[in-house]
Amino acid sequence: MELPQLYNIQALVKEIKGGMFSNIDYPNSFVSPSAYDTAWLAMIPDSEQPFSRPMFENCLNWVLNNQREDGSWGELDGHGNNTIESLPATLACIIVLKRWNSGNPHQIQNGLDYVRANVEKLVGDNNYKQCPRWFAIGFPAMLELASSVGLEIVFPHPIRGAVMDILYQRQQILDSEELVGKNHYPPLLEYLEALPPLYDAQQDQIAKRLCFDGSLFHSPSATARAYMATGNDKCLAYLQSLVQTCADGGVPPSYPIDEDLMKLCIVNQLQRLGLAEHFLQEIKDVLAQVYRNYKNEELSAKPINSEPTQLYKDSLAFQLLRMHGYSVSPWTFCWFLNNPEILDEIEKNPEYFSSVMLNVYRATDLMFAEEYELQEARSFARKSLEKTMTTGSRGPDDVTFTSFRKGIEHELDFPWLTRMEHLEYRMWIEEKDMNALWKGKASFHRLSRSYNDKLMQLAIQNYGFRQLVYKRELEELKRWSRDNNLSDMGFGREKTTYCYFASAAAIGVSLPYDSHVRLILAKSAILITVADDFFDMEGSLNELKSLADAVKRWDGKGLSGHSKTIFGALDSLVSELAEKHLQQQGIDITNDLKDIWYETFASWLTEATWSKSGRTPSMEEYLETGMISIAAHTIVLTASCFLNPSLPNYKFRPAQYDTVTKLLMLVPRLLNDIQSYQKEIADGKQNSVTLYLRENPEADIEDSVAYVRELIAAKEKELLEHALMDGFSDLPRPCKQLHLFCMKAFQMFFHSSNRYDSNTEMIDDIQKAFYIPLKLQTPKPLKKLMLNQLPLPLPLHHHSRSKNDYQSVANCLNIYGKRSLAAPRVRWPVSRNFGYKNNIVMGVPPKIRFSFFESFSFLASAAFASSIS
Repeated sequence: MELPQLYNIQALVKEIKGGMFSNIDYPNSFVSPSAYDTAWLAMIPDSEQPFSRPMFENCLNWVLNNQREDGSWGELDGHGNNTIESLPATLACIIVLKRWNSGNPHQIQNGLDYVRANVEKLVGDNNYKQCPRWFAIGFPAMLELASSVGLEIVFPHPIRGAVMDILYQRQQILDSEELVGKNHYPPLLEYLEALPPLYDAQQDQIAKRLCFDGSLFHSPSATARAYMATGNDKCLAYLQSLVQTCADGGVPPSYPIDEDLMKLCIVNQLQRLGLAEHFLQEIKDVLAQVYRNYKNEELSAKPINSEPTQLYKDSLAFQLLRMHGYSVSPWTFCWFLNNPEILDEIEKNPEYFSSVMLNVYRATDLMFAEEYELQEARSFARKSLEKTMTTGSRGPDDVTFTSFRKGIEHELDFPWLTRMEHLEYRMWIEEKDMNALWKGKASFHRLSRSYNDKLMQLAIQNYGFRQLVYKRELEELKRWSRDNNLSDMGFGREKTTYCYFASAAAIGVSLPYDSHVRLILAKSAILITVADDFFDMEGSLNELKSLADAVKRWDGKGLSGHSKTIFGALDSLVSELAEKHLQQQGIDITNDLKDIWYETFASWLTEATWSKSGRTPSMEEYLETGMISIAAHTIVLTASCFLNPSLPNYKFRPAQYDTVTKLLMLVPRLLNDIQSYQKEIADGKQNSVTLYLRENPEADIEDSVAYVRELIAAKEKELLEHALMDGFSDLPRPCKQLHLFCMKAFQMFFHSSNRYDSNTEMIDDIQKAFYIPLKLQTPKPLKKLMLNQLPLPLPLHHHSRSKNDYQSVANCLNIYGKRSLAAPRVRWPVSRNFGYKNNIVMGVPPKIRFSFFESFSFLASAAFASSIS
């Protein structure tokens, strides 16, 4: 039944490998072109025919050929829905078409209709009174440019106030921010193309801010404006180089693209979509190259990333490399802790840095013992993210997306060790911004549409296939449980579904080949649950002794009732596994399996004897026995025999247990104790929480719980290091990973409450994991402009000092007139502090107050004259 789906998945994987990974060394091909930046390059006049043709005709052709059916240009989210970026991008594109009299009239009209009809949908839904800073700067500028080329921008009356609020917000930004100041990031100068012409006057200062490659902050649009304003040869060389690398004319939102950053983002996408199992060799090759580059970074060329992008890259590299066993220092990305300037920028601009801080926070999930710099980075990142979440408004950047806020909440509320891989895949597939890569000056760089669509198609099919396999295996497991009379014992907990959920959703083994490993894990856990409950609440001491003795002798004669049922199921399971192992690997592990199960039953008998006799063990005695009775090692070591490569036989013997195994035995025991101590007290039993309290009379119960939690946190870090890094033991890597996944399953059940004993807390997760189909936000029809809506022209104004003044001045304008609204005839400030190092203050004569396209020919001539001088 599942073979057709598997064949489709394999065919799609082959197609992606032949397409995506054949271009892995060409980073520009992975980033979705920016319609906004492409339009700005298309605005630059040709030096020889400045009034009739653009310098970069390829860019103009790209604009002509990439309008969507709804009339828009710009970014789409991961599910194909328009984003807020499409509004300024669409305006920029129709401005270019109008300026060069290109295309057909329907393209411009459809673009205008799209903007008019969808400002409320794309901006109003996001609380336009506090829209993104970049949008408040760029959208009004595009409205001004549209007006200056004769495109009348009218909006339906209901949203006129929304647009006015955006314009007012822009005015506040221009009035309060320096061109390059320390209080806002990115600086205003990075949005040069969207600033009033007054900002062009400081040509020498613009030149001083150019990067070594001739760009202005590596921004194509800002550099295009800088070239038109200054005619700088370095700017021109940068733009020419950019266009040459983009064969189809569409340019990325920043250039150059960091090749290693792009590769890391691709690996990250594959992992978060649950597709890594299909690209193991490709991921291995990419990470090996990235690791070599980091080791040789002192030999690399000048950095091409801004500090936020570099921090994003470094934290992502640390996370991926450490997860795959590479030895990487926390200072790979914790360098920002020793940079007061960037710390200050993050604290003053938490919303802009929120995606970076979220990545830093994720990187610190992989913290080993005594890595104090990671703890400092985690605390700083958490504080910054919490500030972002509690600002009380949308903030200027990332938090405009409700889904992004939910992502932050998810990371802060549910530690990585408590989260199930399968459900994490689902969350990322359903995330509408799953194609977002890293932050640009406006919104995100996004994965190109063609690659994103293929990955989404594969991810959806792969998740659906997983659900088919999981449902089939769960039914098989339920039959096994019924056949062995374990599902209706009449006492204790029936946890067949829970046990399988943990083995399937928490343990990242590939499909469908490791089906037998998942079933072994689940069968062992079911049997342990039933037997543990029998020792804990049902059997008399004599019955328990008889059962433990039968397991020691491996002979069920004389047993009856529940004891007989439990031993019969155990004997059947051991025989099944021993025979399977003999067939697969030619080694008989029957005695090893019997020994580890007897060790477990003996520990349960010891605890039952303590309880029934009223004896209180010491903490050392309790942990020595309790580490065995939790039976985590029984589950993991048994299943590890069937991995490839498998567990060495001698690691089955208690004296030879690996350190990572001993840590796995301890952490789940302590996790269980924290959630069960109240019940244990009521039943007259002991665990680590109550024993610490007994041995430390000056402590109270809160102190005892805190002590155990600190011990858990320390041992978790040790286990993580032993599971991920080589050099600690000769356990094969799959075996060590299985230890880690098992610990995550116990964390899921016992981190914040005893979810394992609850009959309701796990229901939603189980339904999502096995039964409920993916829920994707498919593209919705955008609004059409209604003919009966009263369109009102939009007044634009730069420099009123209050909202009331702003509206009163706007109302005095001839709002139905055709004149340019980009340069309203109001008094400008006498001077302005541009925030440069020498603190220059410049008077602005009224005569230079022209709109951008009113001065288009002047700027083109200036650029041309400079280029030939």
